[in-house]
Amino acid sequence: MVRTRTIAASRIAEAEKKILTEEELERKKRKDEKAREKELKKLKAEEKSKLAELKAKEVKDVPKKSTKKSSKRDAPEENPEDFVDPETPVGERKRLSSQMAKQYSPASVERAWYAWWEKAGFFVADAKSSKPKFVIVLPPPNVTGVLHIGHALTTAIQDLIIRWKRMSGFNVLWVPGMDHAGIATQTVVEKELQRTGLTRHDLGREEYIKEVWKWKEENGSKILIQLRRLGASLDWSRECFTMDEQRSKAVTEAFVRFYKEGLIYRDIRLVHWDCHLKTAVSDDEVEHIDIKEKTLLKVPGYDKPVEFGLITSFAYPLEGGLGEVVVATTRVETMLGDTAIAIHPDDARYTHLHGKVAVHPFNGRKLSIICDGELVDPGFGTGCVKITPAHDPDDFKLGKRHNLEFINIFTDDGKINTNGGADFTGMPRFEAREAIVEALKNQGLFRGSQNKEMRLGLCQRTSDVIEPMIKPQWYVNCSTIAKEALDVATNDENKKLEFIPKQYTAEWRRWLENIRDWCISRQLWWGHRIPAWYATLEEDHLREIGAYNDHWVVARTEEEARKEAAEKFSGKKFDLAQDDDVLDTWFSSGIFPLSALGWPAETDDFKAFYPTSVLETGHDILFFWVARMVMMGMKLSGEVPFSKVYLHPMIRDAHGRKMSKSLGNVIDPIEVIDGATLEALHERLEKGNLDQRELVVAKEGQEKDFPNGISECGADALRFALVSYTAQSDKINLDILRVVGYRQWCNKLWNAVRFALIRLGDGYSPPLDLSPETMPFSCQWILSVLNKAISKTVESLNAFEFSDAANTVYAWWQYQFCDVFIEAIKPYFVNPALASERAHAQHALWVSLETGLRLLHPFMPFITEELWQRLPSPKDSERKASIVICDYPSATENWKNEKVETEMETVIASVKCLRALRAELLEKQKNERLPAFALCENNVTFEIVKSHELEIRTLANLSSLEVLLKGEHAAPAGSAVETVNENLKVYLKVDRAINAEAEQGKIRNKIAELQKQKEKLQMMMSASGYEEKVPANIKEDNVTKLAKILQEFDFFEKESVRLVAETGQFRK
Repeated sequence: MVRTRTIAASRIAEAEKKILTEEELERKKRKDEKAREKELKKLKAEEKSKLAELKAKEVKDVPKKSTKKSSKRDAPEENPEDFVDPETPVGERKRLSSQMAKQYSPASVERAWYAWWEKAGFFVADAKSSKPKFVIVLPPPNVTGVLHIGHALTTAIQDLIIRWKRMSGFNVLWVPGMDHAGIATQTVVEKELQRTGLTRHDLGREEYIKEVWKWKEENGSKILIQLRRLGASLDWSRECFTMDEQRSKAVTEAFVRFYKEGLIYRDIRLVHWDCHLKTAVSDDEVEHIDIKEKTLLKVPGYDKPVEFGLITSFAYPLEGGLGEVVVATTRVETMLGDTAIAIHPDDARYTHLHGKVAVHPFNGRKLSIICDGELVDPGFGTGCVKITPAHDPDDFKLGKRHNLEFINIFTDDGKINTNGGADFTGMPRFEAREAIVEALKNQGLFRGSQNKEMRLGLCQRTSDVIEPMIKPQWYVNCSTIAKEALDVATNDENKKLEFIPKQYTAEWRRWLENIRDWCISRQLWWGHRIPAWYATLEEDHLREIGAYNDHWVVARTEEEARKEAAEKFSGKKFDLAQDDDVLDTWFSSGIFPLSALGWPAETDDFKAFYPTSVLETGHDILFFWVARMVMMGMKLSGEVPFSKVYLHPMIRDAHGRKMSKSLGNVIDPIEVIDGATLEALHERLEKGNLDQRELVVAKEGQEKDFPNGISECGADALRFALVSYTAQSDKINLDILRVVGYRQWCNKLWNAVRFALIRLGDGYSPPLDLSPETMPFSCQWILSVLNKAISKTVESLNAFEFSDAANTVYAWWQYQFCDVFIEAIKPYFVNPALASERAHAQHALWVSLETGLRLLHPFMPFITEELWQRLPSPKDSERKASIVICDYPSATENWKNEKVETEMETVIASVKCLRALRAELLEKQKNERLPAFALCENNVTFEIVKSHELEIRTLANLSSLEVLLKGEHAAPAGSAVETVNENLKVYLKVDRAINAEAEQGKIRNKIAELQKQKEKLQMMMSASGYEEKVPANIKEDNVTKLAKILQEFDFFEKESVRLVAETGQFRK
């Protein structure tokens, strides 16, 4: 075997991984040449004694022994170097070996093509084109990381759509972009700074931002390499980044316009606060976990786990020594910010407390006892509720209703501030929890704790426990724009947005009907700084920024802000300072379809390509991203940014578990493409940020799922597997073995084309046109079923049924082209009397290959390009440079032939039965050729089988086939029988005696099955009212069915008698 994989892998173009200098390139080239020469010497030694007369091996009519001797005697010696692709300079069209390698190697095949596609400009859209447009924007992946297998699914689906549309005559634009990922990027860079003993505050904002840009330039290219390795045909000339100059201008413009229209406002509200990141996060960035009882959880910043799932009861003494009020809480540390105690106005137990006051035990604060029937449930707990307006959503609302004092007790990093009292100031909140319990015990106010079922909010990114905090923030008023976004998807009279699958329309309605205003400010440094300036007037009593809400000025630039402030505060002196906060990353992502095309400028791209055509993404960000794009896009442009939204399933592992770093089941697509040892998978985990306990669990998970690592599969196999999985509801349970299976299928495809090219020969010239009606039966059939596969594939693609499309293409190649057609035409190439049929077979073979490769290309771009480039092309006809820019196949009317397809169904069914008989009768030497018989019930069947005797004999590997007509010929003696259909039985004869008992057993089973069918049908036909109620055509059909059953009964009764007569074996 020629081990081309080793050579190919050692020579993968390094340009895909990094940009090399000329000197490095030359040095690498010399090194590769030496390795190549060494490998070729090994290959020559291995191949020296091997000969390649493939015809002799494939033709089964020639005795095997003579084939071997002949091939060894006559075949020329092979040169292993002929099977190895020459080195291709980066960006040039791939240079192919003079001989096709004997085995498919993904590393070899997928090398060099992409760089040429990109350099040749095949992916570049033309804003001036008259072709119909088709536009997709790539959901911009975060600059911080690498693509995981979920991103690979997105890429596979989108590239499938894009390549198909490009080949179908559209002016296709697929816009690549990356997201600046505010929180994630800042977290990563701060961790790197910490290793040097610095914080961002040590550097200052300006220097820190420079450090982040530097990190982005050094690390942001990993994703771009992965996308290229996956074959994503993106228009890289239009690549953008959500923080580049153009996108930043668009973000500023969007903010200013929204503010001027009253859609953006600033308010002091309760927000979800991440103490670890020291920023607010949106509702959608909070994950809730259910806790049933006392539970220890690891919280960022704490050395030991923190207790949750407990409710603590304690007493507040009443003023004047009148007793006490017992309250209970799961967050006892918040009692430092309590400003009231609430009871239900109708609770008879506490009527004596109306108008009374409790006293805070640690700071003497007076806590009014107030009546509130909206919040307090008399049947819950003690019926008395402590109120912390600054740290609880329900208490916040009650505080507004009763005009209570709002006291914030936490610093931004989650420590107790001075409002919490000297005894606790500076304590981390969960350490303060323990200290407060001890202090209550010391004062005799602790009343106990017990298990309490609760929901705990955690930040998606950090797993920090979310702390409700009072903060001034910027908000988008979503009520109006959400209604507009809902209407375009649900109003049948004005429907402009379609969801696929349709069930997500209900999810869309649920989200938008219950939408709340969107907090868009984040307390970070990396991101789009909010274009708002605060004017501190010389006369202001309060000097803190933000103290007066009407002192804010929103503008595109500081110069514009200063001018506006001068008009607003005419004649007054002021200092101007820009807000330190940045915008939520989803704000810039929300206008990405606009900004990616040049908005707010009326660029050629914007005029040509907006609105886009389809938005394809995971259903998990339906609200995060899709809803915001629709709301913002409609408001800013007046148009829905895309007309269709395809939401793909979420990828789970083979066990149905969510992909998680801590489980060790997250997969980098490159690990599947190139393969990875278990050690390499472990090494990736060790470089991550898992703690030691999580690392152990993750490694154990990898050892269980990938004990031998991950096999090299290639991008084509990975893409095809992912697309074929999309029919699995809203989740995909990905089994890497399925990808391996498609990798093996690629090898079958490779060998089929290799065989075909040998059959075509060196001097073959394809025809410009075909006349199927003049061709042999098998050639007419392959064109007809190819035609049907084309129609079904295009229909499925149009319906976004990608799995069906993939299965249709696979089925044609596997079960019709490889399993049937290639085998059926072999006699034409060995029998001189079939020279005319051979020419037709060559033409049908070439057309099937060329068309089939174009049909498959959007699914598997690399292997189809390589195989297509090896095909000969018609003379005097201009050949396209690449399959990428060829036309996608469309149905050809004169290829359609239902009669031929029906007859081939009979042929294939007969072959399957004969093969089953062979497997049953021959324990060994299952390839031994045997004589067979076909017994036909009527002349029509007889003529069909007789006319296709050659195909049946070839496909079933028979020594002979005799076609018999019932009534004129008897069943052959010494044969085993199998039913093809009611009109056809096939027999296989063996030299040795058949197993009469086994045959009788088959007949008994068949008779029993027929008996059941007969009884069921007779019962239905004899039912009361049958003659009066059942339509005449159905009654007629039933009579025919019963006649056929009785006919089959008769046949198998006679077969049983025949076996008895031949073998003396009586039925039991």
